[in-house]
Amino acid sequence: MPNEQSSDIHVFTLAVEGEPISTEDDAIDLIGSVWSHDAKTAAVPVERLDPAFFDLSTGLAGAFTQKLVNYRVRLAIVGDVTGYTEASRALSDYVWESNRGDQVWFVRDDAELAKRLAAVG
Repeated sequence: MPNEQSSDIHVFTLAVEGEPISTEDDAIDLIGSVWSHDAKTAAVPVERLDPAFFDLSTGLAGAFTQKLVNYRVRLAIVGDVTGYTEASRALSDYVWESNRGDQVWFVRDDAELAKRLAAVG
């Protein structure tokens, strides 16, 4: 779980390998890890998210992201979510709206994340 620096903003990057993120408690654990690494942004690979995260009717995405927003931790979901967004108009809208703000982003890769972070400086 390296702590990377990008555009003078510290990023805590969750490893691809590991238990899936599937509960609101996992958000609390992630916040603790972000803070312990003196970071303000959490980069979470798509592969680490329980598929239920992408089914908005479960409430997992909302509860998880709200917890991070409440604690002022920016969340970047890193990876391709096209399969999920093509299957759900609601999720597609959620991704689009999230990407308009500066607290929750869905980015394709680390390069796109670095570009977004540079823009908020």
